Amino acid sequence: MFRDIPLPHLDISNIRSSCASCSLRELCLPVGLNDQEIHILGDVVSHKRRISRGGYLHRTGIKFQSLFAIRSGFFKTCVLEEDGRQQVTGFHMTGELLGLDAISSDIHTCDAIALEDSEVCEIPFTKLEEISLVIPSLMRHFHKIMSREIVRDHGVMLLLGSMKAEERLATFLLNLSRRFCMRGYSESEFNLRMTREEIGSYLGLKLETVSRAFSKLQDENIITVDNKRIQINDITRLRLKMGNSSCVT
Repeated sequence: MFRDIPLPHLDISNIRSSCASCSLRELCLPVGLNDQEIHILGDVVSHKRRISRGGYLHRTGIKFQSLFAIRSGFFKTCVLEEDGRQQVTGFHMTGELLGLDAISSDIHTCDAIALEDSEVCEIPFTKLEEISLVIPSLMRHFHKIMSREIVRDHGVMLLLGSMKAEERLATFLLNLSRRFCMRGYSESEFNLRMTREEIGSYLGLKLETVSRAFSKLQDENIITVDNKRIQINDITRLRLKMGNSSCVT
């Protein structure tokens, strides 16, 4: 019953470049690159890395050299608190970029850990800067991606500072729904790659509070929960659970 359902209108099998047909469409296709420009970009990002579930893509304190486009899979980013606890700072899926945190300091400020077997394309940052001189539209789009990440960070601050537990969970699920939909999957049926504990860490909630919030949404028939599988039965009512906030993290 539950599945990630691809939508037919996002069939990109006719795109000739393998680079363009993977997660890097998030980076390059929106700027309308021609065949030669796609070839140039493909040369830069041809190196691919596979990360097994639980493996680290990068660790806090490691020197920054590359950005990573998620070709397949799912990651969490996190930092260690002074008491040794792990604080989740974000969840990242196919088509998104990792490593943006390190651009200003040249040092990664968080760990990036695979939540399932994943594959990324490595983008050496110095080469990205070089080809942006040849393809100015690429850097303009890259700046848009960075701006969007800043907006998302602001959204998380609002989420943690002004929402009740149910509102936080509803916003979190709606955000995942929107991101899956953007990638051609169902907005109402999807798997959660993260644990309830990891969701609680990200939302600033205790594990039992997250479990109660899930149960309440299910009791009201707004969602159906089957372990990590989620079905949104009434997306309008789920949006109403967000209250007056328009925050989508």
